[in-house]
Formats: sequence, structure tokens, C-alpha cells
Amino acid sequence: MELGMIGLGRMGGNMAERLKRGGHTVVGYDRDPKVTDVSSLQELIERLPAPRAVWVMVPAGKPTDETIHSLGNILSPGDLVIDGGNSHYVDDQRHGEELKAKGIGFVDVGVSGGVWGLQNGYALMVGGTDESVKRLMPVFETLKPEGEFGFVHAGQVGAGHFAKMVHNGIEYGMMQAYAEGWELLEASDLVTDVPATFRSWQEGTVIRSWLLDLLNNALASDPHLDELKGYAQDSGEGRWTVQAAVELAVPLPVITASLFARFASRQDDSPAMKMVAALRNQFGGHAVESVKGADSPGADVEPPQV
Repeated sequence: MELGMIGLGRMGGNMAERLKRGGHTVVGYDRDPKVTDVSSLQELIERLPAPRAVWVMVPAGKPTDETIHSLGNILSPGDLVIDGGNSHYVDDQRHGEELKAKGIGFVDVGVSGGVWGLQNGYALMVGGTDESVKRLMPVFETLKPEGEFGFVHAGQVGAGHFAKMVHNGIEYGMMQAYAEGWELLEASDLVTDVPATFRSWQEGTVIRSWLLDLLNNALASDPHLDELKGYAQDSGEGRWTVQAAVELAVPLPVITASLFARFASRQDDSPAMKMVAALRNQFGGHAVESVKGADSPGADVEPPQV
């Protein structure tokens, strides 16, 4: 199958390479002249036979909006646009309607696999009409891992990225649980070999997983993670997961707490904890630590009248 790929970065470039290895023809466009096959979107469209299929693999938000809008102006009825980035499912629904009005199909694909996808395949969560998805199955079959699993046609437009959003929310919770367990083991005097303990869990335990394998890779090169700072970004899907839970009144205590833990990691000195310390000092005379690092004595105050 012939396919256009817009965005040849770490994910898009590896996906294009896997497709080429699978016998597909991929025409790539990227702003980096070192990797692009064509000089413009217009040239990309001219290089592809109709009906065309163009895969968009650029950052979510404005870059994706602008790319899909541009494609809508130069593609023809019967062509297909695939958004394989980390877009919000609400944006998918809007993009789908805009392109549908021009006779252009739209499919959203949540992609998991990261830097290992070229070798192992990508897990694909797809949203779109049966007709559009069927047409793209040769591409999906090549990108997915070998075997039964790694692909789902999750539902209508938006369903692919909704499923990927929940997938990433679960990932947040799993990573936080592993991280908290690691910290507790590191703090204990009883366990003297924390990396070996985690390695032992890779077989025969109910918590074995690929994330655990990756955790062990990290500990093998830096046993106490001394080379890292405890600062974790979030890419957006965790926030969207919590927002969707609020809208649907679904309790997500673990995923929500893991998202907030990432926010806390970015604070060198928590403003909220300053207030907690001040209040403990006021009502109980508990010692507080000043900005100079010295312990301050408890407050000599009268309790409030009741």
C-alpha cells in the first residue's frame, strides 16, 4: 500500500521504516530537510495515487490542527486522513466532521510502543468507520506486533484516542505504584539489594510486566537513580483521563493521585506544605523549619477562644 507520512521524528520515522520493511511505499514529509522525501504537503499529495491515505504524526494540539486543516484544503473526496499522534478525542470528533463535509475520511489511531515499536511492533487503538478501517488494514497489520493481540477497532471516530487516553492513565497509576514501592524498599534497612528484589519479580509474580522490565533496565545502569532528578512531566493524556472521569462521574482515585504526584514532583518547596507547617505551628506549637534551614521553636500563642 502507498501511504503519506507527515512527521518523521522518533515515532513517525520508525513507523515509516517498519512499513517500508513490510513492503509498503511511504512518502514522508518533515520540516527537517535531512529526512524529508518531499518539500511540501502539496508535493506529498501529488506523489500519492488517488484515493490517498495520509498519516499525520505531529504533536497534538495546534500542530495537528493546522496540518489537518491544510490537508482538508488540498485532498480530494475519497481520500483518508489518519491522526496517529496523541490528540484529544474531542479534537478527533471535530476533525472528523470537518473532513467529512469535504468527502474526506478520518481515522484516529492511538499508538503505543515508543522507541521499541520498530523492533516489536506498535499497539494500535483505532477509531473510525468500518469502511475506512478495512481499507487501512494492510498498514495496521504491518505496524502491529505479530500474533493475535496489539490491535483493536475500538469504535467510531474518537474511540481510538479515547482508548489510548485511558491506557496512558492506567500507565500513570502503574508507574506510580512501582515508584512508591521502590522508594519504600530504598528507605528500609532490612532490604539490602533493592535492584535484585525488583529483578526477582520479573518471573512468577502477579506484578510482572513490560514496565517492570524497563524499571530493571533503569536500575541496572543506575542502581539508586542517583543520576536523575525526581521531576516528572506529564504529556496530557493523564489530565484528559481525569477530566473524562469527572464528566462521566467515574471515580479514578489511583490515576488521579498519580497525576497529582507528578505535579508535586515539580515543586522544590511546596507552597501548600508551607501553609500546613504554619497552621501546625499555630494550633499545636509544632516546630517548623525556616527558609534558612534552622528549626524554629513552637509558637507561644494562646489558643483561640471557643
